[in-house]
Formats: sequence, C-alpha cells, structure tokens
Amino acid sequence: MFDWMVWTTPVAVFFICIALMLVGMTVWEFKSPTTMRRGWLPIATTRGDRLFIGLLAAAYVNLIFIGLAGKFQEWMSLEAEPSIWISFVLSMFLLALVMRKG
Repeated sequence: MFDWMVWTTPVAVFFICIALMLVGMTVWEFKSPTTMRRGWLPIATTRGDRLFIGLLAAAYVNLIFIGLAGKFQEWMSLEAEPSIWISFVLSMFLLALVMRKG
C-alpha cells in the first residue's frame, strides 16, 4: 500500500511524531477541555486549531527545505545535500512556537 513512498528514517520519525502528538492532544482534550484564546495568530484558536496550523507550517518547512536542498548545496559549496534532520528540527521548533505562543 505504501510502496510508492520512500520511508527514510527522518520521514518515519516525522510521521511517528505527528501520530504521537494527535494521540497526546486527544488525551489532553479529554482530561482538560480547551478554551479559545488569542496569541499572535490573527484569530482566536483552540489547542487543536494551533496543532493543525503548526502541522501545516511544519509540512511546508519540510517541503521548502527539500525543494531548496540542492540550492543550499550549491550556495554553500557542500559535498552533499544538507541533512533532512535540519528541516525536521526547524519544523518541530516552529510547531512548538505556534502551539505555545499562537
């Protein structure tokens, strides 16, 4: 079923983190229902809204990094493309920022 997808370690870790976040957020919601609040995002959001927005942002960071990896290699005169772990860390930082301050 998933033969078309390249399951590298970073990709697997990324999807496992997403699954764990969804499970954790579900448990958290049952234990402590969320309320709307307003951070630096231009709308009032719940925890689930911020998770969704953060996951979208994380996915875009990863896609942009993958798309520009060859350019980064050229611009920085690297022998190989930069590691995808860099975009994973950046995307998780962005997700945490949106969840905390958004």
